[in-house]
Amino acid sequence: MPMDAASIKKFQLRGIRLEKFTIAYNLFESFIAIAAGITAGFISLIGFGVDSGIEIFAAVLVLARLRATFFSDEFDEDKERKSLRLIALTFFLLAGFVTFASIRNLITERSTEVSTAGIALTALSIAIMPFLAHAKLTTGRKLESKLLIADAKETQLCAWLSVSTLAGLIAFYLFGWSWVDSVASLVIAGFAISEGREAWAGELACGDCDCRGKCNC
Repeated sequence: MPMDAASIKKFQLRGIRLEKFTIAYNLFESFIAIAAGITAGFISLIGFGVDSGIEIFAAVLVLARLRATFFSDEFDEDKERKSLRLIALTFFLLAGFVTFASIRNLITERSTEVSTAGIALTALSIAIMPFLAHAKLTTGRKLESKLLIADAKETQLCAWLSVSTLAGLIAFYLFGWSWVDSVASLVIAGFAISEGREAWAGELACGDCDCRGKCNC
């Protein structure tokens, strides 16, 4: 059943608030992760911080489009499509950076230290990111917004990156296995490429068939 104008405004406003929170949290996350990664010499932790910066860029794009639609009541399909492809590029950018850094790390010697700050940060993100991704995905479905759904997918990727990064940090802390860091990062790079291709083509799986033709179910 189509939503009335008041309901649409409510979900648009929810989407705006979610994107503002995404920007604020990722600013904090990016700074801490990159600083901790450089200090400890963990490539995946640095990549985690870079991902946070990329997610900020994606969130700014989505926020701009949500605000434009909220205040003007006009849906610009061309601008939505261009923004969606820019978000796709952020997935490819993340995959490229993580792949390069991980391969370099596997073939070169490096000095790595335990990062308690990295463990605490990634654990916090594991607690926050899945709920944020779910809220975005639910709101995106209600608004039939491919753009918001794509951003939810990027937040989901950030959640998985939190898990893999934490696994690498703990593996090094317990067993001294520094290679887990790079292997985990390469797995995430594969996910990023897959999600990027879907976003570029506009073929985003919603997870149900309540999208009424706006995305592929």
